[in-house]
Amino acid sequence: MLAAMALAPPVVDAALLHRYDRPGPRYTSYPTALEFHSGVNEAAYLTALRQIADDEALSLYTHLPFCRARCLYCACNVVISPRPEIAEPYLTRLTREIRLVIQQLGEGKRVQQLHFGGGTPTYFTPQQLKQLMAVYRELFAFTDDAEIAVEVDPRVTSAAHLEVLAEEGFNRLSVGVQDFDPQVQAAIARQQPFAATQALLAEARRVGFNSINCDLIYGLPYQTPPSFARTIAQVIALKPERLAIYSFAYVPWLQPHQLRLPPEALPQGQAKLELLATARERLLAAGYQDIGMDHFALPGDELALAQRQGRLARNFMGYTTAKATALLGFGLSAIGALVGGFFQNHKKLSRYNRSLDEGRLPIERGYLLSQDDIIRGHAIREWMCNFKVDKGELTRRYGVRFDDYFAEEQDALAQLDGEGFVTNTPEALTATPLGRLFPRNVAMVFDKYLRAKRSKPSFSRTV
Repeated sequence: MLAAMALAPPVVDAALLHRYDRPGPRYTSYPTALEFHSGVNEAAYLTALRQIADDEALSLYTHLPFCRARCLYCACNVVISPRPEIAEPYLTRLTREIRLVIQQLGEGKRVQQLHFGGGTPTYFTPQQLKQLMAVYRELFAFTDDAEIAVEVDPRVTSAAHLEVLAEEGFNRLSVGVQDFDPQVQAAIARQQPFAATQALLAEARRVGFNSINCDLIYGLPYQTPPSFARTIAQVIALKPERLAIYSFAYVPWLQPHQLRLPPEALPQGQAKLELLATARERLLAAGYQDIGMDHFALPGDELALAQRQGRLARNFMGYTTAKATALLGFGLSAIGALVGGFFQNHKKLSRYNRSLDEGRLPIERGYLLSQDDIIRGHAIREWMCNFKVDKGELTRRYGVRFDDYFAEEQDALAQLDGEGFVTNTPEALTATPLGRLFPRNVAMVFDKYLRAKRSKPSFSRTV
């Protein structure tokens, strides 16, 4: 009985859900990309690159944006083409960008984390991926424990892809699933049989991958608690070490192709929250640990260990254990995060190409951090990663008292305390079980930029 009670999700009544189901950021950065502006340009990025210490370890993100067809739920920056040959010039320019950065850093910088994201990285041939890794290994020095990860789509990923990725040192695989229900797949234009995914994971295990993540999405058209429970059961049978179960970001004002989804079939409010509760209950019963906003991991996984030890981190690649303080972004629309700010590449392929053809780094915009941004970013990051803000640590690190510095936020925090979301003591702000279901809402209290009035929607809903 006690075990069943521990797995039961907190009760969320309709009135509470109505108050807190509202647009809000996911906080892969603070400030969010909405605050980036063109005043931060290549010159600012060059200055920031030169300030990276010689012995500082790096995280690297590489955006490989090409896909053969568009999935209707997708909100990523992608280039759609069924002709893979058009992507060859992209790799040439990507290599040029990497070498331009190395001119500022010097060769041999240590790398703790490398991530290939998309798009669909396995849109490229195994040989093309091998050639790209050769560039990275020529110019950087990977640590022995480096996390080298890649996102794959089972529909286009071959055994040859997996063999080359394993040979090149990739040790983490993130597999797109979303949902196995045929009706849901038809609605989102992503037909992907369970058997194909199962075969891919079996092959990945055979060639040596021992850390696999599966991505799912809740809130898609025609999803119901019973249908999503079936998908969760199928995923559990695959035994991935990690799962990411994202809330569907329905943002048709930013992604017009989402208008092709049937709006009347989208679960909302209580119906959508029940999907998350269904997944959470079954994953906890299967032995997974609730990591954070949308991640689960087996207890022995490095991510789970970091969460229990309070050393989980978060960046544009999501939750991570990497301790690197500098993230370099390469490729179309990629974002770098250095100590002083954020720097984003051009989002249009023609502009990205033109900059590199002219010998310039393709920076389109960014944001330089103030001390206030850094302090607020610390509070938000600690909350999103560890469901706790240690007030003493904030004082030791920045020389400010939490309750004094966030005096204007005290009324909002008191309201969240009264709602049962947080416990606010002189020592720490800590999430309750109910508060863990609404992490973005609590983090939003510390976001001063949200106070600015906006004329149009900017974020997906928090539930």
